[in-house]
Amino acid sequence: MSRKPAVGDRHVLVTGGSSGIGLALVRRLVSMGARVSAVALENEDLERLRGERDLGGLCVAAADVSDREQTFGAIASCVERHGSVEVLVTSAGIVRPGYFMDLADSEFEREIRVNYLGTVWAVRAVVPSMIERRSGSIVAISSFAALLGVFGMGAYTPSKYAVRGLMETLRLELKPHGIHVACVFPTDVDTPMLAAEVPLHPPEQDAMQGTVKPVSPEVVVDAILVGLARRRPRIYPGRTTPLLARIVGTAPEVTARIFDRLIRKAARKRA
Repeated sequence: MSRKPAVGDRHVLVTGGSSGIGLALVRRLVSMGARVSAVALENEDLERLRGERDLGGLCVAAADVSDREQTFGAIASCVERHGSVEVLVTSAGIVRPGYFMDLADSEFEREIRVNYLGTVWAVRAVVPSMIERRSGSIVAISSFAALLGVFGMGAYTPSKYAVRGLMETLRLELKPHGIHVACVFPTDVDTPMLAAEVPLHPPEQDAMQGTVKPVSPEVVVDAILVGLARRRPRIYPGRTTPLLARIVGTAPEVTARIFDRLIRKAARKRA
């Protein structure tokens, strides 16, 4: 059965486009002939992206997505170059694991501002033109941690639950305007963010998350492109993630008992 192209030559804007999933998506989109914009924090990753010769035509704009004015300004500069945003993918995110009481108060604010509000500001910047055209797609990368609590993720998990709630609400509000809204729920992804995160894991978190192997960023990109083409509201990258999501959704008590047992075992070993 044929389906619409995922992007064609549309203007696709990716936040967090200089690293990890966002970078993999940007590179793929350019190779597919889309008009691509990447918005990301001004740092070495963004500077390297500017220098990639194979990404001719890419619009790169610096912004801290937790800041509304910076986000709106960066997106406006991309619109000036490539026209109205037809597909938005919000990939910018941060994480710092640790025991709930060991995390600094500022960490909870920081992750909500980047992971949740960073999504809100980008969406609010592009939705008016999508409503006017009665078309467009918005894809937010949440996390499998938005489907169940994860030990050691007291700051991260709530921010990703918030992204999930936002996307479920927007799907209802924006569908009558012809706008496709989707939420992505990847498990661990083999990115620099994961590499920096793992050494900070409490052992109980490793016991829980260690049951699932990380997937590559390209696996997530593949799933996003299929989800866009088929206008799916929920996107589960990889082969095992859809099954895990189904188990968590249909048998939460069984899932909780399994994780409780793993966590107790790890806690005894740590003690």
